[in-house]
Amino acid sequence: MAQLENKIAVISGGTTGIGLATAQRFVAEGAHVFIFGRRQAQLDEAAKRIRRNVTAIQADAANLDDLDRVAAAVRDEKGVVDIIVSNAGLVEHASIDTLTPDHFDKTFNLNARGPVFLVQKLLPLMTRGGSIILVSSAMHVMGIPGHTTYAATKAALRSYARTWAAEFKDRGIRVNTLSPGVTDTPILGSQVANPKEREALVNMYLSMIPIGRLARAEEIASAALFLASDESSYMTGADLMDDGGVGQV
Repeated sequence: MAQLENKIAVISGGTTGIGLATAQRFVAEGAHVFIFGRRQAQLDEAAKRIRRNVTAIQADAANLDDLDRVAAAVRDEKGVVDIIVSNAGLVEHASIDTLTPDHFDKTFNLNARGPVFLVQKLLPLMTRGGSIILVSSAMHVMGIPGHTTYAATKAALRSYARTWAAEFKDRGIRVNTLSPGVTDTPILGSQVANPKEREALVNMYLSMIPIGRLARAEEIASAALFLASDESSYMTGADLMDDGGVGQV
């Protein structure tokens, strides 16, 4: 039997990269997935690639009204949620001397505030227990210049998983973080101005990764499947670092 047969999953930032790969893998394992993101064209393309058992919703993971709409759509169509993957996030480099309040608020609103209210609004639908996966980053245990806000938001997710694992223990809900290393997704290009800068950024990261290459989104999706399925039934409050060793050495 497929590992997620008849499960209902909600994935934020499900239009590209890790979110899309996770949605595709979950559907292949029998789930129905709700994906959401801000850009309609990317949503349409993602739904086309997933092909079946998918509901795409235009919504901003940092906007609480949009999260209400997502929860309402899931409730009206399926009535239940088994898996939440809080994946939406952004990276903007800023050293402490250039960091602005706008940069800080933008990063924290999406990366750290959004996941709290996504879980809050979907929690009443998790009536069968289930699994919550917070996509963090190996950077939450590292110190890389220019990542004051990003790394702090990812550390916040690690803290949420510990707290919620204890808070939800009587509901049959497991909560874990998934902390990828540097993954070859569009978010890499969003951090730089041109392909030459992207190449330099990738080379910098490669010099730090023991495995010697970037992760593929599909590899991170395999780790997400493990956390979503009964294969990880004795894991909660944990951090699965699928990072090529970058956060370990």
